[in-house]
This record gives sequence, C-alpha cells and structure tokens, in this order.
Amino acid sequence: MSVSALMKEQAQKWELALAPEAFEAFDLYAARLKEANQTMNLTAVDDDEGIARRHFLDSLRPLVLGWIHPEASLVDVGTGAGFPGLPLAIARPDIRVTLADSLGKRVDFLRRMVAELGLEERVEMLWIRAEELGRDAQRREAYDFACARAVAALPTLAEYLLPLARQGGAMLAWKGPGLGEELARAQRAMDLLGGGKRTLDHYTLGGQPMTLARIEKSRPTPAAYPRRNGKPARQPL
Repeated sequence: MSVSALMKEQAQKWELALAPEAFEAFDLYAARLKEANQTMNLTAVDDDEGIARRHFLDSLRPLVLGWIHPEASLVDVGTGAGFPGLPLAIARPDIRVTLADSLGKRVDFLRRMVAELGLEERVEMLWIRAEELGRDAQRREAYDFACARAVAALPTLAEYLLPLARQGGAMLAWKGPGLGEELARAQRAMDLLGGGKRTLDHYTLGGQPMTLARIEKSRPTPAAYPRRNGKPARQPL
C-alpha cells in the first residue's frame, strides 16, 4: 500500500478528517524523505508503512485528541526530518509551525521540503540548539505548544520545551510505554519550570505501544532556564 493509502485507512479508524491535498503532500514528503535518506541519516525507518505509521500518523495523534486548537502556534524542538511539526502543518492549514534543529543539513532538507510543499508562509526553519532557542527573548514563552519526539528523557525535555510554551499553553512529548517512570524522575523539573496538569494518551501504531504526554504550562519559567548548552542533558534537573 502507498503511504497515502495507509494513512487514509488509519485516519478513518481514528475518525480524523484530512483534505485530499494533505494525502498528496504526504506522498511527496515520503518520496523526498526516502531520496534524501540515501545520502544523509534522516531516519532509520524509511519504508512506506513505517513512514506512514511511525512518522506521519504518530505525529498527527494530537489532532485525534483535539489538543491543537485553531490557529495555534507550535515549535518542534529537535525536529530531525520534520516530525512531528511538518506533518501537523500539512494536516492543519490554520496553524503556524517552527521547526528547530541543531544540524544544518537537516534544516536544509526541511527548507527544500517546505518550499516544495508551498508552506513557506506559515512554516519556518531554525538552525539552533534547543538551549539557545529557549533563551531567545523573542521566542521564549511565545508558543501555544512546544513539542518534541524522540529527543531526550523527560527531565531534560522539560527544560527544552517548557521555557518556550506560553503560560496557558503546553508541552507535548511523544514517548514509548515507559513514560510513567520518566514522569516520576521529571517531577522536580516540572515543578521548577512551570509545568502543571498532565494528560497521557496511550495508543498503538503498527503494533507498537506509544504514549503522548501533554503537560500544561501553569506558571512562567524562571529566567535561569534553560541552562547553557549541554547542561540540561549532562545534569538533568
């Protein structure tokens, strides 16, 4: 089955409505991803089923839950090949998305991909480290949602994401089935960085158990966070 056919099948099960042009965009995205993956390490999963389920559909899970409100702003930290931010931008023409990554080659691929998809007006790319992004006065606490997928353990991830989410917004973290243990370790970080109510969604894609966490931003993040480059990963809160 093609990427779009696989996505249509799962979208129907999820009762997720996507425009016909979105499926065309996902087919193009998958084709360019596979081409680029021959010369650069974008993803370990580059078969059609894996791309459709583990990359595209997984990225769209917040839409199934109704978590992304109309005209939301979203930043995807450590986006890699564009997940989850670019699939969300394709599926939701009303939202504005920032894709941030520390590797220039990945940002270059995304810049070409966004141009080919005609999304330049509402998708921007940033070549920047997560810690630097969170200390940028214009970006700090500026987004409705700060997201990351397969980037870091939750204590570190909270220090990357919560400084970027506005008060009343949220961080979204895509995780595997072991999220409960990570949440326990991240308690201090969440309290310190302004994290509030937590909502977990457990689901399965392609036989793989997954968890999506939504952690609301209830208070401003202290100015000392995120700490300087590398420290959130070396010394988690």
